[in-house]
Amino acid sequence: MHPQIEALFDEAESRYLKPEELAVLSQYVESLPARLMTYRTLRDRELDVMQQVADHLQTELPHEKIDHLERAIKDALLTLRYCAMGMLLNDEKFVKDRLMSWLNGTLSLYNSQTINTVLYRLMHQRLTEVLGTQAMSFLTPQLLMAQTLLHEKATQPSVK
Repeated sequence: MHPQIEALFDEAESRYLKPEELAVLSQYVESLPARLMTYRTLRDRELDVMQQVADHLQTELPHEKIDHLERAIKDALLTLRYCAMGMLLNDEKFVKDRLMSWLNGTLSLYNSQTINTVLYRLMHQRLTEVLGTQAMSFLTPQLLMAQTLLHEKATQPSVK
């Protein structure tokens, strides 16, 4: 759950919420139905989205090895699922923590920065088509954070 909201619940035994804290909670609660609908759409349309992204990825990067493309797509699928849960919880820290647990090993084994750049552009385009701009506004912060982490990890010198 969003850290600010979680902190509000921790304070419940000692006091009532202040107006600004209540506003944070209200904003979260009011956006929850749209977040749930976005999450359900992602869950139900995941295969369609990722298949179209995979098809376009192979078209745009015809000289890349198929196994490298497949690995990048599997990683992007896992990332999308983490981002979807982070979006539902409204908690970017959730996404960051989950991604950091496996990101180091994945990027050190596979040099996929070029593939990921194209892949995430295609994924963002397809998700915008499927979800629409309002629903994408919930998911975009998590996706951008994931892309930033991928880029940072890919550009860090490897430790040997």
